[in-house]
Amino acid sequence: MTPLSPIGGHVSVTGGLAKGGLRYASDIGAEMIQVFVTNPRGWALAVGNPAQDAELRESGVLSFVHAPYLVNLGSPSADTLEKSVATVRHGLLRAHAIGAKGLVIHTGSAVTQHRDDAMRQLHEHLLPLLEEIPEDGPDLLLEPMAGQGAMLCATVQDLEPYLAALDWHPKAGICLDTCHAFSAGHDLSTAEGVKETFDALHAIAPGRLKLVHANDSKDVCDSKKDRHENIGSGHIGMRPFADMMRHPVVAGVSICIETPGGAEKHREDIELLKKLRDD
Repeated sequence: MTPLSPIGGHVSVTGGLAKGGLRYASDIGAEMIQVFVTNPRGWALAVGNPAQDAELRESGVLSFVHAPYLVNLGSPSADTLEKSVATVRHGLLRAHAIGAKGLVIHTGSAVTQHRDDAMRQLHEHLLPLLEEIPEDGPDLLLEPMAGQGAMLCATVQDLEPYLAALDWHPKAGICLDTCHAFSAGHDLSTAEGVKETFDALHAIAPGRLKLVHANDSKDVCDSKKDRHENIGSGHIGMRPFADMMRHPVVAGVSICIETPGGAEKHREDIELLKKLRDD
């Protein structure tokens, strides 16, 4: 029997990582969660609360951590690179402490330097972080972006040189964001486009998809814009999410919404995805 994908969302941790996060998860009907363990828009690294860590870990709820948005291992800035390395290392340690399955990081941008130089930086600075992860530790999940600017990885095909720069390390997994992929040029609004995208992912990186960010798109395919929309309310539409969950590459892979709105809208999106999955 094909395993069903757990469906959940990025949850608010106001009130505590476990206390607030698990309460929000229950409110929106999430079967899995994604959390920030530090300020997503800053470099300060939060220590965490051991009691909250233990409560979340012992809850049995499937969880993932998303790294701060500032992380960029391809940056020509020595300061940004140093802080990015420290932030990813901290995120991996915190993810392990709460029993999370993975730490999601954006794949970054070369900004003003040559792409080849940025890729060498990945090998030099990100590969050692992968080597530090214990066998029972979280995977490092690479999230391709929407293709704007000098992004190092946007399309599924871009994952091949990116993973090669990391020596195809077994702890390097993939988080595919549907809005990003659509905006980068993968037409997920059709059944054919869904099949083509996930067939390509399987051909390039079999078994590495560990998480899907399920987001509709406010913008058209190949727009290079990263603007999320609620499920079925954007240019991807509702039906392709059902097609996606029926693709063998996605079987059993966690599905996490990062859609606009508060608890009510998140509850609606999760309920819709569950209906598409279960029907």
